Amino acid sequence: MQSSSLIALGIFIGYNADMITDIKKIEDLSLNAWPSHQMEVYDGWILRFSYFYTHRTNSVEQFGVSSLPWREKIPFCEEEYQRLGSPAIFKISPLVSLDFDYMLENRGYQIEHVTNVCILSLDSSQKEFQPRDVPASATASEGTVPCDIYRTVPTPDVELSDSISPEWIESLFSLKKMTNPIHRRVVPSMYQAIPKETISACVRRNGSVIATGLGILDRDYIGIYAIHVREDFRGKGLARQVCSCLLKEGHMRGAANAYLQVVKDNTPAENLYASIGFRKLYDYWFRVQSPSQTV
Repeated sequence: MQSSSLIALGIFIGYNADMITDIKKIEDLSLNAWPSHQMEVYDGWILRFSYFYTHRTNSVEQFGVSSLPWREKIPFCEEEYQRLGSPAIFKISPLVSLDFDYMLENRGYQIEHVTNVCILSLDSSQKEFQPRDVPASATASEGTVPCDIYRTVPTPDVELSDSISPEWIESLFSLKKMTNPIHRRVVPSMYQAIPKETISACVRRNGSVIATGLGILDRDYIGIYAIHVREDFRGKGLARQVCSCLLKEGHMRGAANAYLQVVKDNTPAENLYASIGFRKLYDYWFRVQSPSQTV
């Protein structure tokens, strides 16, 4: 049962009790889906550290009951991240008190990487829905998108695997143009540490991987991650193929719903996901310690 404080917070900022339950579930799923290189539990918070590979894997998340005052906990986190050579970063979702966000703002923290969390029912009996806060250009003219449109997308080019191979990881690095030697050393272990069932996807041309995707199954959801297409192959429908293939496979394996996360104002990605049928459920952002505070 959800705590009354979480439900009250959600209603206060415009989310009803059912939505808060869904948000809490997806926050749990996404934490399972993307382990960090190092993690530390501290009074209901989890400090995640991955040499600043991504904000998600290098930030503080609030997941349990906290008994210590914020004025004590925030400096502790700042000291821990400074020791590890990173600014302190806090994830702010609808489950986090707005007063906490204000406190970080007053300490000079800046907002970065506002991210939309989108969901899709894979149940074909749900014929359509009204998208929430998605670009108008990405929806049908009547403002609705069939929730099972992903089923109609041909996916002849997509290869699936139950494992995340070294080749897949190296191909992802290449598509992302990732050259940081520390990241190239530690990130493979993060993918291998995913505790849930995974489905990796790729598209090849002339023997080289030119598109990737990753599905992570957890409870009744499949999470969609790592959608990347090589620049000279973009605009050819490959990302749509990869997403649709993962959704089909996830549904065959028992997933009733899907979720993904997309950085706000990434218009091509937002348009793609909305046209497949995803709708925004909520957003979150990161409060990042200013450089002057880390000196």
